[in-house]
Amino acid sequence: MNMKIRLSLCAALTSAALLFPSAVSDACTNVLVTRGASADGSCMISYAADSHQLYGELYFRPAADWARGEMLKVYEWDTGKYLGEIPQVRHTYQTVGNMNEHQLIIAETTYGGRPELYDSTGIMDYGSLIYITLQRAKTAREAIGVIVDLANTYGYCSSGESFSIADKDEVWVMDLIGKGHRLEKGKNVNKGIVWVARRVPDGYICAHANQARISTFPLDDPDNCLYAPDVISFAREMGYYDGPDEQFSFCDAYNPLNFSGMRGCEARAWSAFNILCDGRFVFEDEHGNLIERDAYDYIDYAMGYDKSKRFPLFVKPSKKITVKDVADVMRDHYEGTPMDMTTDIGAGGNALPYRWRPMDFEYEGKVYTNERAIATQQTGFWFVGQSRGWLPDMIGGLIWFGTDDAATSYLTPVYTAVTAVPECFAEGNGSMLEYSPTSAFWVCNRVANACYRMYNVMAPTVRKKIDAFENEQIAAVKDVDGRALAAYDAEKKSRDFARTRQILTDYSVGTAQRIFREWTELEIFLLLKYMDGNVKGQNPDGSFVTNGYSDGIPGQITNPGYTEKWKESVAREHGKVIEVIE
Repeated sequence: MNMKIRLSLCAALTSAALLFPSAVSDACTNVLVTRGASADGSCMISYAADSHQLYGELYFRPAADWARGEMLKVYEWDTGKYLGEIPQVRHTYQTVGNMNEHQLIIAETTYGGRPELYDSTGIMDYGSLIYITLQRAKTAREAIGVIVDLANTYGYCSSGESFSIADKDEVWVMDLIGKGHRLEKGKNVNKGIVWVARRVPDGYICAHANQARISTFPLDDPDNCLYAPDVISFAREMGYYDGPDEQFSFCDAYNPLNFSGMRGCEARAWSAFNILCDGRFVFEDEHGNLIERDAYDYIDYAMGYDKSKRFPLFVKPSKKITVKDVADVMRDHYEGTPMDMTTDIGAGGNALPYRWRPMDFEYEGKVYTNERAIATQQTGFWFVGQSRGWLPDMIGGLIWFGTDDAATSYLTPVYTAVTAVPECFAEGNGSMLEYSPTSAFWVCNRVANACYRMYNVMAPTVRKKIDAFENEQIAAVKDVDGRALAAYDAEKKSRDFARTRQILTDYSVGTAQRIFREWTELEIFLLLKYMDGNVKGQNPDGSFVTNGYSDGIPGQITNPGYTEKWKESVAREHGKVIEVIE
């Protein structure tokens, strides 16, 4: 499987992440939802693959059988660099994006961690661990085992990673990091990884965003916690920890906190919790007692001011969560919090919730940071994966997939049993250096970049269309499930399932191509309606208001003006020059 996928900085560049821990604040966000926390009983994982260089496309690998002794070439997902080869297994499962035919979902965020633990000689990078494991594992527990075996057998050449792993029944969060490179008799005796994986308790949710989140963990509870046998002893050997085993914290040992880790990373997980828990964090303490805290009890931690106020790894949501709830969390810009990106002068005159890079800037001897929200302009692709255990695997696996900035792009459902992916998401249909008019990534970028010009006026138009489409598809999926299930039952005896797959493929491809065409038209509409900062009026039927004499001349034009914050700042800074004197 050749995964040389266009220089992803989803992990930030490995060297940058190792040398500059704050660099990973440009990277990804995951939200994890258990069956008992979801409205329909599905396990869900969301993922924003954020990068300034990653192209948005939907990776598709049909199931395949391989000859004995065949080898698999491994390419680094970040760079396309050839790393080596490993023995191929006899059979690989079908994968669509970050899900496979058995409803297994794997996503990640990169946290960098201690630079001395990077091993450049390994064959397995974090991206290859994801996509190779999806081809070889059926369940979340199997996936953890495959990840560990691959990394320990062939060496791990990426920095610290947090993985989100879900199947039909369980959701796990896994923190891992390499062990560096120490030669003895010509061999790296530190090859492999140290790691810990915790099962998210049913009824709870988890989130992580480029900062290791597993702190202390149960040492004798294999149903809910798995870990490397040397995860503590190796930390002692390296001088990272010298306390009792039961107080060992993985994240404190292998990914020590700094301001950037809290403000640029943990703040996103806090914000996801804040939204899905309606401002109240309900969780169990180390003694099993149920605790309830206001989300703002942890705001000083999220903002990077107080390391001691770390919020819990798992929390109960305030209500059962839908796939739409998760999708909308991925569109967050810290609205309504102290980190709200729409309220300071950096948002310009139209409340733009984005700041161009670099993240930090210096002024008069002080360093300041721009916020890094969940939604960001430099997203390659993003998704919400649903593992729906009440349905056969062929029908139950559903990945809601999108490209570019989550706040101005749609998610469209793709079943993991499809025989083909939509052209608009197909690999090779354009690149970061090659524009394609048939690529969803490029049309979503055109819509997003149009909105950035006058965000508080234009983005609501786009969001209204997103909501209508996604809600429509949530209803449509129920109908498709029913039709596919009827076909599945009819084909069960023959084990052919051609009709079932056709139903799922026709819907997935047809829906994706339809919304792609609508987004192409939307970009044209945005140009027509909002050109040059004007807003052309529309009639109730959607047509433009004319001047009554010519169909080509608008008859109603308004100018939205600027936010009060912008007017206040401009008047204060430049008022003496521009004040109107009667």
